[in-house]
Amino acid sequence: MNRREEGFTLVEVLIVVAILGVLASMANMSVMRARSAANESSAIGALRTITSGQIVYSSSCGRGNFADDLTTLAAHPPDSPEPFLSPDLTAAATIVKSGYRVTLTAKTGSTVGPNDCNGIPTSSGYYASSWPLTFGTSGNRSFATSSPASMIWQDHAALPPVEPFVAPARILQ
Repeated sequence: MNRREEGFTLVEVLIVVAILGVLASMANMSVMRARSAANESSAIGALRTITSGQIVYSSSCGRGNFADDLTTLAAHPPDSPEPFLSPDLTAAATIVKSGYRVTLTAKTGSTVGPNDCNGIPTSSGYYASSWPLTFGTSGNRSFATSSPASMIWQDHAALPPVEPFVAPARILQ
């Protein structure tokens, strides 16, 4: 009697499982890199939005000066219903957005300015920064910007570049 056996041997199954494991780990690494890059892009976008909001605030309500924190930019000028920044960036003094902490403070060495059109104190300069919640997982770079140049600086570190911006921080290209 000839008995015919069909199917895979244990060794063949183990080889297939090992190959699938390697492919899955490579795909996971690609997804993590893509997520990190997306989070970094969101952080850069947030700083650009804050810069734009500060410019509008300074020219329309701040009397040439800037807001000291994000919550101030949630207000709007008396003659407009639109706030200077959207609610997702102004809910608190430090917000969490796409795996990054974002904050706004007065620039180092700035002076206190007059109250704005809403009666809130201003300052002569601002410093906005963004750094990853979990360095290496949610992002691999930290960012910062300040007045008057409003260029965004980056650093491959867990904390954002500090003023004055010097190496190892670099201008974002």
